[in-house]
Amino acid sequence: AGSDSEHLEPDQRTPIPAADRKRIDNPGRGTDAAFRQHEVVLGGMSGMADSQYVLEMDKVCKSFPGVKALDDVTFSVKRGDCHCLVGQNGAGKSTLIKILAGAYPLDLGVVRLDGRQVTFRSPDQALRMGISVLYQELALNPYFNAVENIFIGRELSNRWGIIDYERMKREAADLIDPFGVHVNLNVPIRELSVAQQQIVALAKALSFDSKVVVFDEPSAVLTTEELERLFAIIMRLKQSGVTVIYISHRLEEIFRIGDMVTVLRDGRVVGTTPVAEVTQPDLVRMMVGRDVGMEFPARKGCPSETYLEVANVRAPGLHSEASLVVRKGEILGIFGLVGSGRTELAHAIAGMSRVEYGEIRLKGERLSIQSPADGIRKGVALLPENRKDEGLVLGMSVAENTTMPIWRRIQKVGLLDRRELRCVADTYVNKLGVKTAGLDYPVRNLSGGNQQKVVLAKWLAANSQVLILDEPTRGVDIGAKMEIYRLVVDAAEQGLGIVLISSELGEVLGLADRVLVMRAGCIVGEFDPREVDQETILARAMGVA
Repeated sequence: AGSDSEHLEPDQRTPIPAADRKRIDNPGRGTDAAFRQHEVVLGGMSGMADSQYVLEMDKVCKSFPGVKALDDVTFSVKRGDCHCLVGQNGAGKSTLIKILAGAYPLDLGVVRLDGRQVTFRSPDQALRMGISVLYQELALNPYFNAVENIFIGRELSNRWGIIDYERMKREAADLIDPFGVHVNLNVPIRELSVAQQQIVALAKALSFDSKVVVFDEPSAVLTTEELERLFAIIMRLKQSGVTVIYISHRLEEIFRIGDMVTVLRDGRVVGTTPVAEVTQPDLVRMMVGRDVGMEFPARKGCPSETYLEVANVRAPGLHSEASLVVRKGEILGIFGLVGSGRTELAHAIAGMSRVEYGEIRLKGERLSIQSPADGIRKGVALLPENRKDEGLVLGMSVAENTTMPIWRRIQKVGLLDRRELRCVADTYVNKLGVKTAGLDYPVRNLSGGNQQKVVLAKWLAANSQVLILDEPTRGVDIGAKMEIYRLVVDAAEQGLGIVLISSELGEVLGLADRVLVMRAGCIVGEFDPREVDQETILARAMGVA
C-alpha cells in the first residue's frame, strides 16, 4: 500500500455533504450500474481505443467514514507521457492510485483505459489489464529471493510443465542488470539492503507488459547513480509507448522527467499543466495553498562546549575507526551515498549495534551503551531511517507513542497515570504542530510528515541531549519538510546536540554547522557548509576527489 494514508486524516479533509453521504450509503441510486459490479467491465463507452489519452479518470469520488478523500477528481494521462502527480501528504494521491490499481472501489465517477470504461475487482485484475504500480512501501515477500519475488504467481515452466528456475533467474538478471547494481539473486529479500530491495521491486513492476506504470516515491532510497538509471529506464518506457505516472515529493525530479504535472490538495485537483510552463515555487504554492519560503530557518545561537565525543569507534558496517564531535547547540551533518556507512555509524552511537572498540563520551563522561534503552536513559536518541518499523508502534495512539520513553516517570503505584500521559502528549503535539484527529488516534493513520513529528516529539519529551536524525524528511511533502527543518533548528537553539544524516545534499548544507562525508564505511572528509559547494562534497562521497 502507499504511504500517505490520506483517507485517515479527517482534519485534512472536507466533511462529506449530506447529499453525497446519502448517495454513497445507497449506491443503487444515482450511480452507474457498472460500478456496483464485481467483475472487470469493458464497455463501448465514449472514447475510442485510439484516443490520445491512455488513461482517463473522470469526476472520481471516494469517501471513508466521515472523510471525503477524493472530491470530483478528473485526471487524464496521454499515451507515452510521464505524468507527475504531486501534493502534500494527505492530498489524495495514494487513494487515487489505489483506485487505479484496483485496491479500492470508487464511489462515483468513471475510469477509462484506452477510451473504454473499466472497473477492477482486485489489484490482480488491474495488473492483467495493464496497470502496474510500484508502491513506496515495497510489496515483497521477505523470505523469498529476488527471482521468486519477481515471478511469484506466474512462474515460468518448460515444455513438460516443470518450473524452469534457471530461465526465471536469467530473466530476473536481465531486468536488474540495467541498474548497474549487484543484487544476490539467491538470498532472501530480507538480507538485501533497502536500496537493493527497491531495485527488485522496480524489476518486478517492469516485468509486466504494462500500458501504465505508476512509480510511488521510487527515489526515496536510491543513490544518485541509481536514480539516473531509473530516469533512463523511464525514458525508454516512454519511447516504447508505455505511460508513466510518477509521484514524488522531490520537486526537482518533476522537472527532470515530467511532461505534465497534476497537483492535488485536500482531495481535489488544483491544476494540471505542462511541466515546461510551471516553476517550482508555483508548484509549492499550488500544493500548500499559500506562498512557502524555500529558505532554511535562520540560526540565532552558536555551538558551544563539546557535548558528544565518538573516538575511534569500530562497529559492524564501519571499515575504519570513526571519530566525531558534536557540540551543544550544533547541527552536525553527515552525508554519504546509500551504503556509505551513515546508518551503521548512527546505530553504533545509539546502541542499536555493538561497538567493537572505541569510546563514546557525553559531556566528558564515558558511556557504555549496550542497547537503545541504554542510550535513551543516558540522553542519546535516534530518529531512525525506517520510522514505521523502528520509530513507532503503529497500533498505539499518538499519546502513547509520544510518551513511551517516559512511562516509568509517569507511573503511580505501578500504573500509568493516564492524565499525566495525556497532558505531556498534548504539550508536545501542540508544540510540534502534529495534525491528528485526537490524542487517542492511532499513529498508523497519520501522514508521513506527522508520524515523523510524533517520533521527534517522543525524544523531546524524553529530555534527550543528543538527537541523531537519520533521513528525517524522507517521504514527507514540502510543507512538512519546512516544519521539520524549523523543529530541528529549534531543538539546536534549545541546546541539544543534533546529528543530521541525509541523502539530500541541499538539506545537509542548508541546516548543518559542519558536514562530514562518508564513503565505503569510512569518514573521508569534513567541510564548512558555508565554504563548499555541492559538487565538491558529492565528488568526495563518490570517491572521485
